[in-house]
Amino acid sequence: MISFLLSIVALVLGYAIYGKIVERIFGADQNKVTPAVANNDGVDFMPIERKKAFLIQFLNIAGLGPIFGAVAGAYWGPAAFLWIVLGCIFAGATHDYFAGMLSMRHNGETVAEIVGRYLGTSAKNAMRIFSVVLLILVGVVFVNGPAGILENMTGISRFIWVTGIIVYYLLATVLPVDKIIGKIYPVFGLALLIMGFGIIIGIFANGYTIPEIEFTNLHPGGKAIFPYLFITIACGAISGFHATQSPIMARCISNEKEGRMIFYGAMIAEGIIALIWAAASMAFFGSTQALSEAGSAAVVVNTISISLLGTFGGFLAILGVVACPITSGDTAFRSARLAIADAIKLKQGKIKNRFVIAIPLFAIGVALTFIDFGIIWRYFAWSNQTLATIMLWASASFLVKNKKFHYICSVPATFMTAVVTTYIIIAPEGLTLSTSIGYPVGILIAIISFVWFMFFVKQQEKKVA
Repeated sequence: MISFLLSIVALVLGYAIYGKIVERIFGADQNKVTPAVANNDGVDFMPIERKKAFLIQFLNIAGLGPIFGAVAGAYWGPAAFLWIVLGCIFAGATHDYFAGMLSMRHNGETVAEIVGRYLGTSAKNAMRIFSVVLLILVGVVFVNGPAGILENMTGISRFIWVTGIIVYYLLATVLPVDKIIGKIYPVFGLALLIMGFGIIIGIFANGYTIPEIEFTNLHPGGKAIFPYLFITIACGAISGFHATQSPIMARCISNEKEGRMIFYGAMIAEGIIALIWAAASMAFFGSTQALSEAGSAAVVVNTISISLLGTFGGFLAILGVVACPITSGDTAFRSARLAIADAIKLKQGKIKNRFVIAIPLFAIGVALTFIDFGIIWRYFAWSNQTLATIMLWASASFLVKNKKFHYICSVPATFMTAVVTTYIIIAPEGLTLSTSIGYPVGILIAIISFVWFMFFVKQQEKKVA
């Protein structure tokens, strides 16, 4: 219990203290004209009030991530608390802040264009493909998943639900950001927060015991903490998907000083939700073994919600497993449209230009709904964390080029380089080599990356001199 409460306090202090440090190092300037004002087109660029923007950003980056990822991460026991807290403060929230603020500094550019500015043309072209493919995969999976659940609940054909969800996605992708996203996202974002706080109150009120942090691997299958835990809990600690979402709100903020609340703060809020669900999963089932035997993450969420909150909990569980993924899928397609528009330099003010991109994008998405994504989707977690790693290196490069303290980004980038490299070497989705090879190679590549980056720093210093 004490470990959990201290973790919550640490996240709040992280926002209040480290968030201000990150903001100061970046150099947020309330006098700069933002894209929302300079490029206001009434579609993607428009000022949105900061509290509403915070809730939209929170739901954009959250969805099911901090719930399902935290439930899966709870298999390792309270060690998950440490990763959520340290990862969120020093990596994830910093990553999200820079993804959003660099987008604001460069006219609302999407992640691939930002990476290209600071890591080169080759990186930009690779990221254009990588990010759009990732977003389409997210969108398609978040069509199939909710449609299957709704079919089981109602008996109505999955095909009808798929059709309805895709029509909604298309509207959310092409209509101005304030018409659908701006209206329903704040409501669902607030509901997700209420759901989380209701669950933890239920845990306390019913006398469940939240275990204390211990440096022991409690995974029932004996799966190593490094790198698996750091890949499993992405949303709630650090997630590259957030870098694809932040430009949506970067185009809607009228003052750079609002960035800390909207980007850094939304990630801290997500970390709190992840902490709650990790703690609730451990406490409710009593042991990681019992948790692993309880069923899928969706079953765990449903069981905990109904047991602690009754009928209201059942409604919230449906919100969690149906509405939240849908609100991740729609912005995935919208972000893909923005990324393609940036790449081909097609202005999106006219609706016909939005449909020029959206129609082929959705044609691909519809075709992919008929394919079994079981194998392909296993690579999503690694791809997600790889994208986050690249974004951190791009942010570190920005800091170097602007003679700022780069370690706030280069150190977490180095750590994440070790994580994603080690994972792809030893994981079943990767090379399936032994940890005796994976660990030293992963660490070596991380060190080489950092040394190369420091060489880059020296080169920049020489140019200035």
